[in-house]
Amino acid sequence: MSAAVVPAPGDGAGTGHRYARLARPAVLVAVFVCAACGLVYELALVALGSYLIGDTVGQASIVLGVMVFAMGVGALAAKPLQHHAVVAFAAVELILALLGGLSVLGLYAAFAWLDLYAPALVATAFVLGLLIGAEIPLLMVLLQRIRAQAAGSAVADLFAADYVGALLGGLAFPFLLIPFFGQLRGALLVGAVNALAGILLVGTVFRSDLGRPGRAGVALAATVVLATLAGAYLVAADFEVTARQQLYRDPVVHAERSRYQEIVLTRAVSPVVDGSDLRLYLDGDLQFSSVDEYRYHEALVHPALSGRRDRVLLLGGGDGLALREVLRYPDVASVTVVELDPAVVALARTEPDIRALNGAAFDDPRVRLVHADAFAWLRGAPGVFDAVVVDLPDPDQTATAKLYSVEFYSLVRQALGPQGRMVVQAGSPYFAPRAFWCIEASVRHAGWTTRPYHVDVPSFGDWGFLLAVADGDGSGPTPQLPAEAPALRFLGPEVLRAAQVFPPDRGPVPVEPSTLLDPRVLTYSRAAWRGY
Repeated sequence: MSAAVVPAPGDGAGTGHRYARLARPAVLVAVFVCAACGLVYELALVALGSYLIGDTVGQASIVLGVMVFAMGVGALAAKPLQHHAVVAFAAVELILALLGGLSVLGLYAAFAWLDLYAPALVATAFVLGLLIGAEIPLLMVLLQRIRAQAAGSAVADLFAADYVGALLGGLAFPFLLIPFFGQLRGALLVGAVNALAGILLVGTVFRSDLGRPGRAGVALAATVVLATLAGAYLVAADFEVTARQQLYRDPVVHAERSRYQEIVLTRAVSPVVDGSDLRLYLDGDLQFSSVDEYRYHEALVHPALSGRRDRVLLLGGGDGLALREVLRYPDVASVTVVELDPAVVALARTEPDIRALNGAAFDDPRVRLVHADAFAWLRGAPGVFDAVVVDLPDPDQTATAKLYSVEFYSLVRQALGPQGRMVVQAGSPYFAPRAFWCIEASVRHAGWTTRPYHVDVPSFGDWGFLLAVADGDGSGPTPQLPAEAPALRFLGPEVLRAAQVFPPDRGPVPVEPSTLLDPRVLTYSRAAWRGY
């Protein structure tokens, strides 16, 4: 005989509960909604850490590990509360709604002003996990108050609603909340839904269990929580602008979050040249400064175009600046640009100063623009290109590390025609030497012969590149300017020869290549840039 869970004495519930037919579905709906909200809180913490820190795997491990542990603690802590389950559930839901709704705002403030993001993240994840863990035991008690049920059946009903609710939360976060509300307002909205779900259940199905003072207290607390969340929702946009400005030295003139990254433009009066210094940042990483970007792009593009260049492939480079340099050669017949984020290209096409910098490069009829992940696109790319320019973001995030792997450079090799050449921006051999030489090792292990070189770009520091050929004699290509090179502001034959010399303290270091399953370049890059 299966054992039934008997309601605690004095609970005032049983099989004769006057709302029994509707009460039980109402509790399961509350479980469904609470589970959805709880998973959104988890995903919001993981996503925020990924955006701010860049370590998706690390942030997910910390958040999920701490929250699951805290949920176990919360379940144990809920035991003494079961004799006052209605009041306890109302309190847990209102506190969870308030803290969960404000979690993104509070962590962003800790990151921008206090430099306390890591401890704040752990504390927030623990407290939210504690409260989420207390929900299920209390909801189980409430479910059994309506009608005593065999323990196995009650657990099955409760967890079925919980898991389906988690599915809703998991789908709603990336496809509804982030696109339409953003992280700050999305979390606040979910907090409000969480609070309403809790107080509606308590205020209807279990209204008589509260008594008049209890109902008044819950109503007052709910009003305070909802008013706080509503007020935060109204000021969220201004808060985000203020917090974002705290992260950048120069005034922010444009900011948006695309599907893939945060895009920020800053502008300041330049002490070096007449006019302003316009800077583009993607997820906080500097992409260019208008004062010296020509040094980077001249060094990146022109050595790779010394030879046949009818058909050029540009991977990345959504700002159009590398494309500008490629298009300076009249004999370039076509350029295929593979850029993941349409928002970056849209900005490069419409923002007047960037458009002036890139010379309206995307309007050139020789340009074919493809919005796709470079790795995925290369798997079906035809082997017809004479030169490939790889101008991708640094490998300091999980998503970009695969673009610096042996497998990636093997795919690039397949896209080349005879005597084809590739150039890769490889980061700083001064600030991140192990990452730089790891990229060089990865290129070599993919079957290329390489020649590294580096130049000084004041806004970046000492910056390195790799010129590679797939069918050379093994001695490595020699970086040189094409005979037909246009007049350049920085790069000349002497500069390029000097660029191939590395001082003893920045020469090759023994590192292993980076692969999809062992992205060593990610570890090297994070370790090198952690203090900057």
